[in-house]
Amino acid sequence: MRTYLYCETGFVEKQDWQKDCWINVMVPDKSDFEYLKDELKVPESFLKDIADTDERPRIEEEDGWLLTVVRIPVQTGNNDIPYTTIPLGIITNEKYTISLCYQKASMIDDFILYTRRKSVKINNQVDLILRIIYSSAVWFLKYLKQINIDVRSAEQALESSIKNEDLLRLMKLQKTLVYFNTSIRGNEMLIGKLKSIFQSASMMDEDLIEDVLIELRQAYNMVNIYSDILTGTMDAFASIISNNVNTIMKRMTSLSIVLMIPTLIASFYGMNVDIHLENYPLAFLYIVICSIVLSALAFIIFRRIKWF
Repeated sequence: MRTYLYCETGFVEKQDWQKDCWINVMVPDKSDFEYLKDELKVPESFLKDIADTDERPRIEEEDGWLLTVVRIPVQTGNNDIPYTTIPLGIITNEKYTISLCYQKASMIDDFILYTRRKSVKINNQVDLILRIIYSSAVWFLKYLKQINIDVRSAEQALESSIKNEDLLRLMKLQKTLVYFNTSIRGNEMLIGKLKSIFQSASMMDEDLIEDVLIELRQAYNMVNIYSDILTGTMDAFASIISNNVNTIMKRMTSLSIVLMIPTLIASFYGMNVDIHLENYPLAFLYIVICSIVLSALAFIIFRRIKWF
């Protein structure tokens, strides 16, 4: 689906394209591809590059077009990994400004609403790219706060009952932090490349660049902090699980020894040999009492050495 957005006091949607419009294409269908390739003459290689979910942030020029790939965060809504990053392609030339994303991203819709709410004025194509990167940093921070809440919830669940599902949940969150880390670093490097390409002071708003870099560095620092905390938490719970297994094994061994004593005595007196007690009417009672006493003694010994 494509929309034509014109910046007045924030982006407003238009019915058709007009000069200085931003063409926003989300989850493109066949007609969108035909429009981009046949009418706008966008290089097909750009469309294929953006379709690659592992595409890194970069800038590429071809036939007068400039492709800028930005990584943006999204919430997946599945149990495999709760949050991830996807490529957003911004394709520009002297006439057109196009954004293309193959998945639905809440960040783009929020960015459009933000420009209306704050009456943001976009001066040029580079300004739009920088503000999208800025918005991505804000959404990275937003999802990081949610990840921190999820980590605390998983920790509380692990404190009461250590299960594989809870540890896997932490592992998936750690995987998300790795994706966030690489994407934020890539977006930050992208700004340096933009500065080297667009050196004109009229194109580059230094104050905006500084704000974007500050927001990206804050997100990067938070990712590292949460990653370190999560790594330490998983190591701590792994040690707890190992210690619990050792404790269970000690208890099982102690219980086996305690139960082995009456079994051993019963085995001796169950042999088909003369045991010199067959003429005593209370022989069975003596054997049972002896077994109980020896088992109780073994239990007391293991209790003192804290194996029970």
